[in-house]
Amino acid sequence: MSERTFSWKDHAPATLSTVLFISQIVVGIYLVSEVSQIDVLAYVGVGLYCFSGIVFGMFPVFEFRKKGGVKKGQSYIHTTKLVDTGIYSVVRHPQYVTFIMWAFSGMLLFQHWIVILLGVPVIPLTYIDLIRADKACVERFGDDYNAYMKKVPRANFLLGIIRRFRKSER
Repeated sequence: MSERTFSWKDHAPATLSTVLFISQIVVGIYLVSEVSQIDVLAYVGVGLYCFSGIVFGMFPVFEFRKKGGVKKGQSYIHTTKLVDTGIYSVVRHPQYVTFIMWAFSGMLLFQHWIVILLGVPVIPLTYIDLIRADKACVERFGDDYNAYMKKVPRANFLLGIIRRFRKSER
């Protein structure tokens, strides 16, 4: 594996989506008292935020620690093995899915056109970063990752769940 240097071009989508997401939350909190909301959408937004944070945000941490060959004292992201179990058998990039769902949750929760305008670009920018992450994983894990990409969807967790159920029925 070759050592990669930091490139703003490579990290621009992630940086921009993070800035937009934080802006979405700050603006939403500031404007929430000024907007008449549809309560059920706000509750769905909170529920989606919590659900995605736990399932797609926290489960990967435990799965990487358990199966990823992370050395003691290192961050969970320093895996030495390809992990394709647990949440990673449903979707390849669950924490990116969290980010996408949180942007959508913010739109439901705050229900203001500015929040929606800030949140919408987060989705394609995050997806662009997902493509970059797949390329980096192919460089790191090679053919094993290519085979994994054929079995598990990049971000479509619903397709991943359907595939898991079909596989378990055989």
